[in-house]
Amino acid sequence: MVGVAKPRDTRSMRLRLYHHSDGARVAYREVGSGPPLALLHSALLSHQEWAPVAERLAERYRLVLPDLPLHGDSEDRPRHPYTIDWFADVMAGFAAEVLGPRPLLGGHDAGAEILLRAVMTERIEPSKLVLMPNRLHLPVAHRALRGAWRLATLGGSVPGLDRLLSHATRLVFNPKLAERMSERKTPAAGDLLRHAFADVPGNPSLARSWAKCARRWPRGAQTYLLDLYPRLQMPVLLLWADRDPLHSLAGAEETLRLLGNAQLRVLESTGFLMAYDDPVGLARELVAFCG
Repeated sequence: MVGVAKPRDTRSMRLRLYHHSDGARVAYREVGSGPPLALLHSALLSHQEWAPVAERLAERYRLVLPDLPLHGDSEDRPRHPYTIDWFADVMAGFAAEVLGPRPLLGGHDAGAEILLRAVMTERIEPSKLVLMPNRLHLPVAHRALRGAWRLATLGGSVPGLDRLLSHATRLVFNPKLAERMSERKTPAAGDLLRHAFADVPGNPSLARSWAKCARRWPRGAQTYLLDLYPRLQMPVLLLWADRDPLHSLAGAEETLRLLGNAQLRVLESTGFLMAYDDPVGLARELVAFCG
């Protein structure tokens, strides 16, 4: 059985800021030296998603862990559009300034969707691309659950309700939920959720921003990606969990057949939080692919 490593305390990493052309601020941590490798986390979490693998990866790479806008220490003011194209534009600017040309890039869930949009629109050209579980071109799984989340989030645009909802997140997104997101029920996953939502209660501005994002984030199947897959020239790694209820392995297997230069690797007995379920396996696969 794979041992569970204690997540690295990312407070010891260098904290830096990238300022986008429209004023949006992206906070990121970096550690190590070597070729730059940036990992984009999933929706509602933060750079702490990668804490369990940070130390191992920093031995070979300049590991760069941004907080996506609306997450962690990054921009959360409601003045921005928060469309997926806006996220792609911001992260493309981030990559150009912080990482340089043709970086190594990986993403999970929303982070992977943003990377795919940026690559599709030729705003980013990575040397290698790692796609961890995300919906790809397929319909959203657990549509009723996601629909309920969207409706609750939209309430953040109602004056007075925005502050109430910001406090309600503490009841919903609690450490026990994080343990359920971890197939191996890793206790450290609770700290991940605590960190992600530490500044949410009492922040109506953030509630309004999330309401705007919920209205504008793509809800249907992203079938336009079917045209993108054959055009991807860089090596692609589909690094998947076998027990993620939101992102099926069958979808990754279908996508593999549509990609010209790709491979699929599966981490056994892992759920949504792969980095917490099998940090050794995740780091091993990233190093083997990225070189």
